[in-house]
Amino acid sequence: MKILLYTPHTDDAPAWIASLARALPAADVRLWAPGDAAPADYAVVWRPPAELLAPRAGLRAIFVLGAGVDALLAHERRAPGTLPSDVPLVRLEDTGMATQMAEYAVYAALRYMRRFDEYELARRQPGSQPRWHALEPHPREAFDVGVLGLGALGAHVAQALASFGFRVRGYSRSAKRIDGVATFAGETQWPAFLDGLKLLVNLLPSTPATDGVLNRETFSRLASGAYLVNLARGAHLVEQDLIDALDEGRLAAATLDVFAQEPLPADHPFWRLPRVTITPHVAALTLREPAVEQIARKIEALSRGEAISGIVDRQRGY
Repeated sequence: MKILLYTPHTDDAPAWIASLARALPAADVRLWAPGDAAPADYAVVWRPPAELLAPRAGLRAIFVLGAGVDALLAHERRAPGTLPSDVPLVRLEDTGMATQMAEYAVYAALRYMRRFDEYELARRQPGSQPRWHALEPHPREAFDVGVLGLGALGAHVAQALASFGFRVRGYSRSAKRIDGVATFAGETQWPAFLDGLKLLVNLLPSTPATDGVLNRETFSRLASGAYLVNLARGAHLVEQDLIDALDEGRLAAATLDVFAQEPLPADHPFWRLPRVTITPHVAALTLREPAVEQIARKIEALSRGEAISGIVDRQRGY
C-alpha cells in the first residue's frame, strides 16, 4: 500500500509521516515533491497543488486533513480536471475539533453577554483614564444565540451553548432535531431563524450557495447591536457589509477567526477596527494523532472493501 502525503506546513511533515507509519506499518508513506507522478493508493493532503492529484494512477481515495474541502472543490471549479472525479474525497469527521469549536463559541458568547469586550476596549482607548465602573450584563433571557450550520461541529457547539443557559437556535439546509435547541431549516425558515438574534455564530460549510451569506441583509434581521462570530470560512462574510454594520451600530462587535485572505494582510481595515477581535484561524486545529487514527481506520476498511463515512457529496460541497 502506497500513501502520498502533502501539507504546506513542511515542518510538520516528518511528524505526520511518522504517525501514519505507526498506524499503518505495512504502508509505504512518502512526502510529495514536485515532479512526483508515481502511483499511490491513497493521498492524505491539505491544500495540495493541482499537479499532485490530477495525474495520479491507481488512487483509491483522497483524505483531507480538515473538516472542510472547499479549497479543493473551488480549485476544481476554476480548473476542471484537476481533481479526479471518480476518486472518493473524504473529509475528517470530528477528531477533537468539535470540543475546540465549542470552547471558542462559548467563550465569545460569555465575553459579549458579560460585556468583557467593553472593559477591554475602555482600557485600550488612547489617553483614557483608569475607571472603576461596572457594566450591567446583557440579560441572558434576551441574549438569543443562533448557530448557522448543524453538522457534527455546529450541533456540538449549539448544545454547548445551550448547556450554559443560552436560548439557542440552529439553522441547517435540511431539518435537524437537537435537544435543547430550536431548529430551523430551508429558505422559508431563514427569516424566523435570524429574527432578533443577539449573537450569530457561523459554522456553515463553504459552498457557492453559502458564500456571502453574512451580509447586510442578514445583519439587518438581527437584534440591534448584535454580535457576529465567524468560525467557518472567510468566503461567508461580505467584509464591507460588516464594516458598514459596525459603523452604523447595527452590529456591536465581531469575532473573526477566518478570512478571505489568510494570513490577514497587515493593511486590512479589520486590524484598525477596535470592535473586531481577530484570531489566526485557530478555533479548531487538526489534532494529528486522532486524525491519523481515523484515516488509518478508514483506509483499512476501504482495503477490505467496506463502506466508510465522511465521503464528500461534491454537488453539495460537504
